[in-house]
Formats: sequence, C-alpha cells, structure tokens
Amino acid sequence: MTASHPRHRRALVVPAGMAMATALAFLPNTAATAAPADGRPAAAAEAGADALSYVVNVHGGHGAPAHVKKAIAKAGGTIVTSYDKIGVIVVHSSNPDFAETVRKVRGVQSAGNTRNAPLPSAATQDMGTPKVLSAAEAAEAGAEAAEGEDPLQGLQWDLPAIKADKAHEKSLGSAKVTVGVIDTGVDDTHPDIAPNFDRDASVNCVTGKPDTSDGAWRPGADESPHGTHVAGEIAAAKNGIGMTGVAPGVKVSGIKVSTPAGYFYTEAVVCGFMWAAEHGVDVTNNSYYTDPWYFNCKDDPDQKALLEAVTRATRYAERKGTVNVAAAGNENYDLAADEITDPVSPNDGTASDRVIDPDECLDIPTQLPGVVTVAATGAKGLKSSFSNYGRGFIDIAAPGGDSTAYQPPAPPATSGLILGTLPGGGWGYMAGTSMASPHVAGVAALIKSTHPYAPPAMVKALLYAEADATACTDPYDINGDGKADAVCEGPKNRNGFYGWGIADALDAVTW
Repeated sequence: MTASHPRHRRALVVPAGMAMATALAFLPNTAATAAPADGRPAAAAEAGADALSYVVNVHGGHGAPAHVKKAIAKAGGTIVTSYDKIGVIVVHSSNPDFAETVRKVRGVQSAGNTRNAPLPSAATQDMGTPKVLSAAEAAEAGAEAAEGEDPLQGLQWDLPAIKADKAHEKSLGSAKVTVGVIDTGVDDTHPDIAPNFDRDASVNCVTGKPDTSDGAWRPGADESPHGTHVAGEIAAAKNGIGMTGVAPGVKVSGIKVSTPAGYFYTEAVVCGFMWAAEHGVDVTNNSYYTDPWYFNCKDDPDQKALLEAVTRATRYAERKGTVNVAAAGNENYDLAADEITDPVSPNDGTASDRVIDPDECLDIPTQLPGVVTVAATGAKGLKSSFSNYGRGFIDIAAPGGDSTAYQPPAPPATSGLILGTLPGGGWGYMAGTSMASPHVAGVAALIKSTHPYAPPAMVKALLYAEADATACTDPYDINGDGKADAVCEGPKNRNGFYGWGIADALDAVTW
C-alpha cells in the first residue's frame, strides 16, 4: 500500500479503470487517493479552521460531573453533546493542549482528539462512481429472469451462494425487524429501498449529535453511494423491480456518520451506535473503520480514548438488544500475525509506516468484543483476494465479490462483483468486505425474524452454528502465479479465512 489512503476502505474499485467512490484496488495491498498532497481532506484544507473534535470519557450513567464541565470550558472546550449513559462527551476546541489538560482532571478516564485535521467545511468531494448497470444490461437481465424472480436477480450470484433464494421461499423476513446501515447515508427514495425504509430509525450523526431533519440521512449529490449500495444488499424489496436483498421483508434505516469528504470520525460513530440502541434497531451494519487511525493503539492516549468511546457505544447497543456486524477490511492483512505495518495512519494528517501489534492496536469497530467480524468470498467460494483474515479474528464469511478474472460467476451472472442499489434509482457493482458484511447483517435479520425474542448472544450463536463450515483453502494462490497469497490456519469449522463458515440464509429461516 502507499502512504495515502481513500476514505472508504471496505469496498474496492472495479477492473479496467472503472473507479468506485469507496475504492482501493483489486490486488491486495494497493491503494488510491484523492486527498491533497499534505494528506488532509480537501474540505478541511479549504476550511482554514483550527478547531479539532475530542471525546472526553468519564464514568457513565450519571452525566458529566459539574467540575468536569467547568474544566472543559476552562481548557477552551465547547461541549457539543454528551452521551451520559456511557460517559462519552463530544467537545470542540481550538486549544492544542486541550486533551492533555483535561486528562489531568479528576473523574476523566481518558480524552483524545478524534482527528488530525481541522473541522471540515460543508464542501463535498466526488471520488468517482461504481460500475453502473446500464439500461441495456438491465433489460437483458430482466428478459432472462426466472419466474418469481426480480428482474436483476439473475445477476446476483451472491444470493444462491448463501442460499438466500431458497430462504425466500420460506420467509422474506419480518417488517418488525430493522437493520441500521451506519454508513455514508441511504437514499430512501430508491424504488427498491423505499418500501422497506424505517424513517423513525434514521438520522444524520455526522457532527456527533443526532440530526433528524427530513432527508438528513441521505447522501449528498457528490457523496459516496456506499451506504445506499449496502442498504439494497440487505433489504431491497422483492417487488418486481430491480434486485432482491438478502432479507427483502425486513426494514432498513439510514444512520449517516460519514463527512462529505468521506471520513468516519469517532463522535459520529458513537452517535450512530447510541442512536441504534435507543431506536429499536435490531442489527447494525458497519462497513468502515473509524478514522483517522486504521488501528487504534492502547498505549497512545488519544487513540486509547477513541477506542474506549467506541467500545462503550457498541457494548451499550448490544446490551439494548442490537447485533453489531462489521467488515474485516480489504488489505489482505493477517490479523493474527505478530505485527502488521500500517502505512496509512493517520489518514487525515501525515501518515507514516508504523508497525503495530493487532492484539494491542485494534481496527474499530471491527475488532471490538462482541462485534461480528466478516471476511469476504468471491463467486467461486474462496476468500476474496483482498479480504483480511486471521484465526481468532474472523467470525464468519459471506460474498463480497472479487475480480472476475480470479473468481468468475456462473451464468447468467456476468460480474464477480456484488450488485447493489445506487442513489437516484439505479443499480451497480461494487466489491469488498463492505459488501460481505451486509450479507451477514441480512442473515442476522432473518434469524431475528424467525426468533423475535432472541437476545444478541443467541442471534450470534445461531449465526455461527448455522454457517456452512468451510475448510481452509490450501494452497491459496488466487492469482495463479505459483505463489501463496495468504496462509489459512485452523480447522474446517473455525479457521482464519472463513471463521465458523459461510453464512447460511436458509438455515436462518428454518431452525
């Protein structure tokens, strides 16, 4: 990988020069960027502001003590919002010594800046588009659709890969179940999403404080289609239009946490999980890492504070009944290795190669306790060339696509990527663990539909028990050059490539 890094790290570019808004590249350990030369997001570089955002963590349950609030103000901080139940306070300050000063205050457990660039303006930045399905391709697919299928379903090799097509003969999922897409925003006007959209569980959390104004959860015209694509994968309605989601009978909500420039900062992520917890969201999908650090190290006071804040939020959401599902990442990293070189952090400042221990420096929310970590597979059922892996880190696998040259699908599907909905009423292909995670979120929603009173622990236990155990691919030479591209460790029912196995939607509605 190169030192600079795009904003959306859980989805990949398409072959032959077609760029995606959430893109890296198909080969492992490659990257692209649209950031200015100094590494700051374009919007921030233009803003000229010097205020940073911070999280201050105190004991949860009773609100911030008065003396802590006074100390925050004295240190030059302005409280944006406070999540009293988990003891996380979001603060803006222009004082470069704010965090160090506040850490010394009695009752403050940790504090740290959530970014390395000043707070951005409302400017937007277009980073490209996914491979859009043309009208001719859509018409051809529709003409070949089997009876009872939505027009584009034949292009969705990923549905039979997890037996979702068979599951739909038994159940489409319950409208009483909601999956929250914590992402770049969801276009609820899309004809495949509108029938299943949950307005009451949708919000804009970009500032760290909920904005419930109408449409605030939608992506702007120049913002990434990532969240809309994910939402369609999960719950595109089986309505005779377009494609079919994994759980086409459940509800989906948009929880927007990404800035216009595409950054997922801690305060927004905390807000997203807290919103889901308090608004009846049964499952969250998280296809991102929390910027600006790919891995947050416990021995760094700033990163420790970010890690603690997001951990509190995910645990609170799970206690309130939410199953949290997250993408494993696209760098072909072995998360069980003794060390990993991270060349992209901080991605909103000056990045440098740093060697980290993945046991001590965590990708959040992906590696947090209780979060379901999802690896990606391609159309041949093998680990995707880009997918992170690691025994003890990967819980489950699901289709995320791969280069068609590596894993071509069976006809009538033509692309090894994953079809999804796009803002404005279209459809298109993307690939990445970003696309694998929503398949698992959809299966979890089907389990919750079948077992409506099941707590998160039971939903996860069933998710793993019902998965199709998949043995290690050995040797793993995905590009056929005679060299191993990754090494899988562990038995058939719990290994570093596929975890407990590949998600099974049919069992989710049968058991």
